[in-house]
Amino acid sequence: MPLSPAAALLSVLVLALGPGPDPVGSWPLRPEPEVVETFDAPASPYAAGHRGVDLLGRAGQPVRTALDGEVAFAGRVAGRGVVVVSHGATRTTYEPVAASLAVGEAVVAGDVVGRLEVAPSHCVPRVCLHWGWIESGAAGEQYLDPLRLVGAGPVRLLPLWATAPVTASGPAAQLAPTFAPPSYDTPYRAVLTSLAALL
Repeated sequence: MPLSPAAALLSVLVLALGPGPDPVGSWPLRPEPEVVETFDAPASPYAAGHRGVDLLGRAGQPVRTALDGEVAFAGRVAGRGVVVVSHGATRTTYEPVAASLAVGEAVVAGDVVGRLEVAPSHCVPRVCLHWGWIESGAAGEQYLDPLRLVGAGPVRLLPLWATAPVTASGPAAQLAPTFAPPSYDTPYRAVLTSLAALL
């Protein structure tokens, strides 16, 4: 039996608008570090902002990859040690770090990729790790808040149907199948909820 127009539209919106849940990662410094400076997304590629977070550490402390992946870069940029780990459509960055792995090496979340170095920064006299997360897509590169990988980013509300799916009632119950949208949130939650109520 074909879906009702409302159910069909809802299915398209869920697929087109809703990003999947964030991957679950691990802190790059252990024990869980103090966040010295939080993420501040730039309004445009060259605008002001803080394209990652700064984590309080100590010189020589092991730096670990937050997610499984492959070392995409390990070297120096403008005199600072940088390690980049690719995770497919995203990559994480760590600096200042003296790399202990070579480009192309596979890593699992929590593996040591290098040691924290002392470098001039706004953290002085403290030592900080700058941790970034970047997504590559059709629209170019987008900086993401790496704290989302460890559940410490901005709060995301659970959808209304997190514990019970939305089901049809009345005459629509005979025409439309039970529909439980995925449990992630989108900017269009109100639209999706209104459409689900029509089923």
